[in-house]
Formats: sequence, C-alpha cells, structure tokens
Amino acid sequence: MLIDKDREAVIENLKDAGCNECFVEDFLVCYDRKEKEKQIKLLEDWRKNLLHQIHKEEKKIFCLDYLIHKLQKVQV
Repeated sequence: MLIDKDREAVIENLKDAGCNECFVEDFLVCYDRKEKEKQIKLLEDWRKNLLHQIHKEEKKIFCLDYLIHKLQKVQV
C-alpha cells in the first residue's frame, strides 16, 4: 500500500497519465480506504481506455498510410 508521503506523487503520476479530476478523486477515495483491489481495477480500466484510444488513432494512421501508398503508386 502506498504511504501518505507518496500521495502527491501519486496524484501527479495520475495527472501525467491523463487521468481527469473525477478519476483522481475516485482513486484517492479508494486510496484513503485502503482498497487496493479497487485502485488496481481503476488503473486497469483507465489503461484499457487509453489503449482503445490509441488503437482508434492507429486505425486513422493506417488509412492515411494506405492513401499515401496509393498516391505514390500512381505517380510511378
């Protein structure tokens, strides 16, 4: 379990990970209640959401790469 002196570092880390204020508040409630499993679940869910966003953006990049490839092929 995280010790209280690390609380500010945890908050900063969550913000650096893109967590919004609502998420940070929910996480800190679990932190204060020493609900480690709920903390882990929240973090895993946030990670899953971030990964989903990355995959959506990656798909957009693939679409652009396809168009670039097609245009380059026509010019040859």
